[in-house]
Amino acid sequence: MKIIVGKTSGFCFGVKNAVDKTQEQLDNNSEVFCLGELVHNKQVIEKLESKGAKFITDIEDAKNKVIIRAHGAEKRIYEFANKNNIEIIDLTCPKVYAIHKIAEKYVNEGYYIILVGQSNHPEVVATESFCGQNYTIIESIEDISKVMGNFEKAKKNKLLIIAQTTYSLEKFNKIVENIKLKIPNVEVKNTICNATKERQEETVSLANRVNAMIIVGGEQSSNTNKLYELAKKYCKNSQIVETVKELDAKKLENCETVGIMAGASTPNESIEEIIKALKNLKNS
Repeated sequence: MKIIVGKTSGFCFGVKNAVDKTQEQLDNNSEVFCLGELVHNKQVIEKLESKGAKFITDIEDAKNKVIIRAHGAEKRIYEFANKNNIEIIDLTCPKVYAIHKIAEKYVNEGYYIILVGQSNHPEVVATESFCGQNYTIIESIEDISKVMGNFEKAKKNKLLIIAQTTYSLEKFNKIVENIKLKIPNVEVKNTICNATKERQEETVSLANRVNAMIIVGGEQSSNTNKLYELAKKYCKNSQIVETVKELDAKKLENCETVGIMAGASTPNESIEEIIKALKNLKNS
């Protein structure tokens, strides 16, 4: 069995920065508060908790200072912290932070905003708060008719489309194409992270060359689930696992080549465990 690991697998810059900076805080403090889970990976969270990280869901539970996770936070969080003298350690991914600034700029210029992404995802919830009063979140191409109705009611003549950094590039392009058929002069900012694009493209390339695909990552991770969608599309024998315990070895029997891709919040240890299990499998 030949094992091919995607070059873009594992921590992206934003996640690595958030984990490293949180670790630095833990090295100097016995207790560190973080608003929401730092990243969507149980193993990473459990490791940080064992060192003193406290993950809270309400800013009012923070004491003295609080970490803003890689996904970013709503405007009201910053306002509350400022009013209550809570120090913010802002570990928002630079790519996400840039979207907030884009949204604010275009709101001030009178644009209606379409935010393409998963409405309940923490990144989208945070970005939504920077979109003013005239915006719509759409998750799929089926939502476009809703957008058109909302845009007309808002009586705006300028429209901007932005996206969640981990959204599917393929789906985003289709949504933009369909909206442009109705509103040709729409402004488009493809805010999908380059690392996300490269990871998705490599997943497609790899899935076309192997007998089986293994996607490694947390079940709550948006970008990991999108990798799995792509893998399944081009390689029917695909599976998604968070740990080696979930690996279905039966699906890998008689496979000459197996591809491995991992989400942006997946630590190297998780990938190495899968590789070790596959090597043991082929030697048994």
